Amino acid sequence: MGLLRRIERGGTPPSPPEQGQQPPPPQGQPPVSGPTVPAAPPSPPQVPAEVRVGGLNAAAAAMPQRPNASVRPSQNSILRDLKQRVKTELIAQLDPNMDLSKTAEVRTKIKSLFDQIVESENIVLTRAERDRLFEEVTADIIGFGPIEPLLQDPTVNEVMVNGPNQIYVEQKGKLVLTDVRFDNDEHVRRIIDRIVSPLGRHVDESSPICDARLPDGSRVNIVIPPISLVGPCVTIRKFSKTPFTVDDLIRFGSMTPEIAEFLRACVIARLNCIVSGGTGSGKTTLLNVLSSFIPDDERIVTVEDAAELQMRQDHVVRLEARPPNIEGKGAISIRDLVINCLRMRPERIVVGECRGKEALDMLQAMNTGHDGSLTTGHANTPRDMLSRLETMVLMAGMELPVKAIREQVSSAIDLIVHQARLRDGSRRIINVTEVQGMEGDIITLQDIFVFEQEAFEGGKIVGRIRPTGVRPKFMPKLEDSGIHLPPSTFGINDRFF
Repeated sequence: MGLLRRIERGGTPPSPPEQGQQPPPPQGQPPVSGPTVPAAPPSPPQVPAEVRVGGLNAAAAAMPQRPNASVRPSQNSILRDLKQRVKTELIAQLDPNMDLSKTAEVRTKIKSLFDQIVESENIVLTRAERDRLFEEVTADIIGFGPIEPLLQDPTVNEVMVNGPNQIYVEQKGKLVLTDVRFDNDEHVRRIIDRIVSPLGRHVDESSPICDARLPDGSRVNIVIPPISLVGPCVTIRKFSKTPFTVDDLIRFGSMTPEIAEFLRACVIARLNCIVSGGTGSGKTTLLNVLSSFIPDDERIVTVEDAAELQMRQDHVVRLEARPPNIEGKGAISIRDLVINCLRMRPERIVVGECRGKEALDMLQAMNTGHDGSLTTGHANTPRDMLSRLETMVLMAGMELPVKAIREQVSSAIDLIVHQARLRDGSRRIINVTEVQGMEGDIITLQDIFVFEQEAFEGGKIVGRIRPTGVRPKFMPKLEDSGIHLPPSTFGINDRFF
């Protein structure tokens, strides 16, 4: 009889007495001497109605609210045992030579075998419970296990696995603890191997840190013991299956139509731009939008640590850095790729992120005819971005005076777009800043657009990004490209022109 039916009828049968041991006499009767006589098993204990399960709670098909602690362990145990039995039988019956990349065919085969196994086990399940069990077993076999529904949920922006028993997601800019669980550390490790294996990467005790990506381009960071003390940790930053457009960012309030038109003009006019911001501020999303302004007839070479840019043009060459192999050899750094891409006749160079010595080669490329390059960097303000560039150039090991580095930076970079994740979870452009040049030993910056917070109401920041009324010095470059922006874009009245 199936596991769930036994529970539905009131509990599991008690374990039989050991050989040679006499069962205890009923209450109120003296013990009986003589040969051992088999006794009828005692009636099963009564189980409270809220724990008695005729299958699983159907409400758990969606992401459930955190259940009562006294109920959840028994439900989770039932689900875990049943799923493990069905999965074991499925794997035993599946063809080991089946091509798992053909997802539709594999799902059809799994569904057929799943129905046969459930029927043969005589398991009582409602349709909702049956569908849920099938999806979980399928996700364990060909998907990403328990987190597969979270990856498919369009409202989830980020998934954070802190060991097998704690999984957070980011929704609407806020962190939320879910009731999704892995079975154990080994279960998490199997999903990790499924992520990194197609990329030719490995994670073990000797290499416990790894950056990877999912097939849809979502960024993955993996840390396992002994570095992680809470078990295997996986952080997945999802990307929209349909790349965000400039209209989406305007609708979200990240930018205004005037800023969008200004940035489009800067990209078309081949100005060198850096997108700065903190972690999770939306730099890569904004870089994707800026790169969409590049004309279709130009050759683009992208350089990334883990490929995540979603370019819409046809003529794109994508390069990805490679970590060392098990023997510690074969590493290809971003700096190697930046140097190499200069020999590939690029008309645009897009570097996913400058975080080290590759900054020197990126600046040299910008200063030697590769105009219109785009990149991102971590910084708290536009001024901090310039300081970080100086530090990264010094990391290259070149004994350059600081003034020479600043001259390189000021002549290479035309525009810094600073994005921030505000305390209400929203992501907005808060500075669009022009790099005007050098005055003495200092790089001169001029804000063109600045975000101003007006209030904090109902947990939301109220504010707007406004022009400063300053016309950028690189306007002649835009006009030489046939682009003429109205003075109102910069908050200037027409009568001054």
